[in-house]
Amino acid sequence: MRRKKVLNSFPAGDPYGSWPAEEYAARCRERGLRATVVMDLDADAFLVVALDGDAPHGAV
Repeated sequence: MRRKKVLNSFPAGDPYGSWPAEEYAARCRERGLRATVVMDLDADAFLVVALDGDAPHGAV
């Protein structure tokens, strides 16, 4: 199972859509984190998450 840690959240109703989340994830990747953007349908938000070794052991 992959561990994930939410690094930041961006509202899905933003006029720029997922761009702010994608830009934040790109900055995280520049710092060496394995970050990606996922959609949280329940919260209606784009989440930037760190994967695997970049997430703490207790993360889901």
